[in-house]
Amino acid sequence: MFVTLEPKEKITAEAGAMVSMDADITMTTEFSGGLIPALMRKFFGGESLFVNVFHNKTNRPLNLVLTQSVIGDILAFKLDGKRICLEPGAYIAHAGGAKMGVKWAGFASWFAGEGLFKLEFSGKGRVLFGSYGGITRKEINGEFIVDTSHLVGYDSNIKMSIALSSNLLSSITSGEGFVTRLKGKGTVLIQSRSVSGLVGFLRPKVR
Repeated sequence: MFVTLEPKEKITAEAGAMVSMDADITMTTEFSGGLIPALMRKFFGGESLFVNVFHNKTNRPLNLVLTQSVIGDILAFKLDGKRICLEPGAYIAHAGGAKMGVKWAGFASWFAGEGLFKLEFSGKGRVLFGSYGGITRKEINGEFIVDTSHLVGYDSNIKMSIALSSNLLSSITSGEGFVTRLKGKGTVLIQSRSVSGLVGFLRPKVR
């Protein structure tokens, strides 16, 4: 994604997200939000320990290109006071007053391989996030089920839980395993492809 930093503007990005930038942009590396929140994101949320801050200290616009590790859509979400939770690996960058924190996801989420915490963004800035494949926005009002490997994010007011897709035998034999149950009113973000599905497809071919 191409980002234009206006004079004195800055953006915080996931470590390794930068593709290229104008030479006059200043880059610093830090623990986002402090050491303890960074450690929680690293060891309980599956995110990087460090983030990079790109700052335009000049008096003219400068350009920065950011990307993600998988092939897929990249979206810029305008918060406007809303809160959004992102799944591990979806976050790319945030700017303009957006604040990054963590939200407890529960032991069931950890058991399903999704981490104990989710990244939660609040404030009035923008959040850049990506997916493997295309991103679909789904407005829900009630209960909705998404395969755990296809969920990208959701409004923070939506309640999330992890459960078996059916009874134990059906969950194992159907190949669906765990699913994410979302309950409430708001936006759910879904990716069209699954990294775990790709790994499962390639594993028997590379032995």
